[in-house]
Order: sequence, then structure tokens, then C-alpha cells
Amino acid sequence: MAVESERIRIRMEAYDHRALDASAKEIVMHARKTNARVSGPIPLPTRIERYTVLRSPHVNKKSREQFELRTHKRLIDIHEANTRTVEVLNRLVVPAGVFVKIKV
Repeated sequence: MAVESERIRIRMEAYDHRALDASAKEIVMHARKTNARVSGPIPLPTRIERYTVLRSPHVNKKSREQFELRTHKRLIDIHEANTRTVEVLNRLVVPAGVFVKIKV
């Protein structure tokens, strides 16, 4: 299986940016060990979801509480990948809460 001319695109998402950056650093390190050319991690815009909730359903209708959920994203492109690079990426273990999508 020759993957020489293709590009592997890895898109990562997590709520915790520290775990995301550590995983991205590990992926880049393993890819560079197999002599693949790596560009990234590229930070993509953070998706912020805001929720407003009533504090009390009866008396204090105007008193509200606000919460937000931030989804941090990173993009890594691996060029000139060989079969060893693909094997290393398949065996890689990322921490819980980090979602990895690999496109060839």
C-alpha cells in the first residue's frame, strides 16, 4: 500500500485545550520519527456554545445563570507519509475527551 503522494489530514477536537495540545504534540512527534513532513498543529476557531438558565423558576424570574461550552480544534496535515506512519497513527492512544478524525 503506497501512500507516498497522498496527504493525511487529522482533525482534533476537545473541550480541554491542554489535553488537545499534548495529543497534537505527540502525533507530530511520532509522524516526524517516521520521516514524514508535517504541517501543524493549526489552531482552528473555537466554537463557543452559551446557555442561559433561570436560577429560580418561580419568584426570581429575572435572575439568570450563564454557562458556556468551548470546543477547541486543531488541524494537522502529514505529507509524504509512508506505511510506517500509518501504522504509528493507528496504534496511537489519545486521552479521553480528545476526538480524532483521520482522513486520507
